[in-house]
Amino acid sequence: MFIISLTYIVPLEELDKHMDAHVAYLKKYYAAEVFIMSGRKVPRTGGVIIAQADAKEILEKIIAEDPFHKHKLARFEITEFLASQSHPALKEVIR
Repeated sequence: MFIISLTYIVPLEELDKHMDAHVAYLKKYYAAEVFIMSGRKVPRTGGVIIAQADAKEILEKIIAEDPFHKHKLARFEITEFLASQSHPALKEVIR
C-alpha cells in the first residue's frame, strides 16, 4: 500500500485548468483497482491518494501519467506502508 501526497506548486487557477484531465486519470486507475481513495487536503494545498501496487516503481510510472505531474503543477511524495489492519468492508477492494 502507498500514500501519495501531492503538494501544489502553482496557483490554483493554473491547477484548475488541468482538473478535468486529472479526474480522468484518477478514474482510469480506480477502474484498474490501483487507487483506493483520493481527495484534496484541507486547506487546499495539495491532495492525497491511497494506492496499491506490487512495487513503488510501478506506481512511479503511473504517477508520471498524471497531468499534474506532466505539467509540473505539484510535487509528489510516495510513502509505502504495510497495512496491518483495515475496516472489514475494504477487504473486497484491497489485494
